[in-house]
Amino acid sequence: MDADRTTSTWWSTWTCEAVLSVLLACAPQLAHAQTRFELRPVETVTLSTQQILLGDKNGKPVMLAEELRIPNPGTDRLPAVILMHSAGAINPATDQWAQEFNNMGIAALLVDSFSGRGFYTLGDQSKLDPMPMIIDAYHALESLALHPRIDPNRIAVMGFSKGAAAAVYSSNERFRKLYGPPNVEFAAHIGLYTPCYMYHDDDKVTGKPIRLFHGVADDLTPIEPCRAYVQRLKAAGVDAALTEYPDTYHSYDFSWRKEPFKLAQLPVDRNCRLVEGDGGQFLNSKTGKPFDPKNDPCMEKGATLGYYNEEATVATTKAVKEFLVATFHLK
Repeated sequence: MDADRTTSTWWSTWTCEAVLSVLLACAPQLAHAQTRFELRPVETVTLSTQQILLGDKNGKPVMLAEELRIPNPGTDRLPAVILMHSAGAINPATDQWAQEFNNMGIAALLVDSFSGRGFYTLGDQSKLDPMPMIIDAYHALESLALHPRIDPNRIAVMGFSKGAAAAVYSSNERFRKLYGPPNVEFAAHIGLYTPCYMYHDDDKVTGKPIRLFHGVADDLTPIEPCRAYVQRLKAAGVDAALTEYPDTYHSYDFSWRKEPFKLAQLPVDRNCRLVEGDGGQFLNSKTGKPFDPKNDPCMEKGATLGYYNEEATVATTKAVKEFLVATFHLK
C-alpha cells in the first residue's frame, strides 16, 4: 500500500545488533545544544490487519525502539508529537519534522516500527501492514504519557503514508477501546499522504481534531478516498480537514528528492476502492468480492515516489505548526 523508498538503502546499511543501538547509531546531530535525546524501549505486539478488524489481541510480542527528543531543560511538562514513519523507515524528513517541533518547544518521539521486527528494507513491507502500526502508536502513547517531562493531555500523533494510517485511524473509537491505553488518548491526529479506506464505523472517533495533507497528483495513495473519509467525518460533526496541493506527488516533503522517482512495475491499488467486509476482509467495492492484491482487476502498476514540492512542504509545515499551537494552547 505504501512503497515510498525514501532512504531505505540509507537505513538498511545500519546493521546494529540491538534495537536500541540502531537508533543510537542513526541518531542525527543535535538540533541545538539544549535538546536532550532519550533512547527508549517500548513493548508492543505484531498483529495483522485482519486481526485488528476482528478485535483479536493475540499478537506476537515485540520490543521496539523509540527516540525521544526533549527540547528544553527544566522540570516543566511539555507537549509532544509521536512520529510514525513511512515504508522507508525513519529518514531525513522525519528528522526535519522533529526539529521543527523541538524549535517550537514541543517534544518529539520517533517510533521505529521496523528494526525490532527484524526488517529494514522496502522489500520486507509485507511483514507489517499499515493498520497494525496503530498498536505501536498506542503503546508509544501509553509509555510517553508516564514521562515526567511530558504533559499526558497534550500528545499528538503524526504519520507519513504507511505511518499515517496509524496516526489517522488511531482516532477511531472502535480501535481505541480494543487496543488503546485506558487513561490517555491522543490530543490530535495528523496524516501526510495517508492511505484511506472505508472501515466499519470509521466516523465514530474520539472527537479530537484530525488533519490530513495530500497531493492531488499522488498516484500511490490517491486523494479521493481521503476526500470521502473527511466528508464522512464532517457529516458526523468531527473537527476534520483535508488540505490538498495540486501537482503534488507522494512523499512531497522529501527535500533530497529533486527529480521524480518512478517505479514502473510497482503494483498499486490506486484504482481500487476498498471497504471493510465481514470476517476482517477488505472488499473491492466495485465487485463486492474479497480484494486480492495479486490478481484483483483494479490493481495497476507504476507510481511516482518521493518527488519534493517545496511550496507544498512549506505550506504543510506552516499549517501543522499553527494547528499545534492552537491545539496545545502554546503562546
